[in-house]
Order: sequence, then C-alpha cells, then structure tokens
Amino acid sequence: MQEHDARILRGAALPTAVVGVVALIVGFALAGTQGLFGALFGLTLVIGAFAASAFVISWTGGRRPELLLPVAFLVYTTKLGILLAILLLFKGTTALDTDVFGWTALACVIVWLGAQAVAVKRSKQPTIVPEGEADETAAAATGGHR
Repeated sequence: MQEHDARILRGAALPTAVVGVVALIVGFALAGTQGLFGALFGLTLVIGAFAASAFVISWTGGRRPELLLPVAFLVYTTKLGILLAILLLFKGTTALDTDVFGWTALACVIVWLGAQAVAVKRSKQPTIVPEGEADETAAAATGGHR
C-alpha cells in the first residue's frame, strides 16, 4: 500500500473507531449485552468492508492503474452482495439488538465517508500530472540523472 493510501485509510479508520467506541457504550447503556453486540457487529462490518475495499483498490492502483475503475466497480458490487448476504443471515437474530446495529452501522458509514473525504483533500495527491511536470518529478527523484 502506498503511503498516501495508508494515510487516507488511517484518516478514515480512526474517527470511525472513535464513533464505534461511543456506539458500544451507548448500545450497552440502552440495550445491555445485545446492544453491545449489535454495536460491535456494526462497527466491525463497516470497518472491515471499507478497509478491505481500500486495500484492494490501492493494490490495483499500484500495479495496474488502467484496471482501477473496473476493479473499483467489482469491489463495490461484491461488497454490497456480501453485506446483503450477512444482513439476510442475521435477519431474525436475537443475539444482537438490530436497532443498535443499524444506527451504529449508519453512523460509522457516514463518519468513514466524511473522514475519508477530508483525508483525501488533505493528502494533496494530484489525480492528473501534466506530462512536463511528470518528467521533472522523475528527474528530481533520480537526482537529476535520467
């Protein structure tokens, strides 16, 4: 994983984890152990799904940038399918509070997306490097020797 991708991942994961800890406390206070499990499941599901997506997309971007868009689409649709299967699997469960799970997952998704947007903005990673600047950057990286 490239350094700027790792910074973006940390920038999104840490605030999401903080919100998740708050959700664990609130879930336990509202619904006891089932609320705690619901919040933990929601937090784990969101962080796991978004982190796995980030790793796959970063890996693809570093090796085959021309495949970035198709892989991102495949990762997105696969993630939705897996999440749908998990939700259907736990549809009628009494092991966790589904309301706490839903609100925790929603809060974590919103925080992840917002924090990721802020981290991307702060990274100042250019999406397009003009041809002349790319040559200058390569020359500077090799110490002026080509």
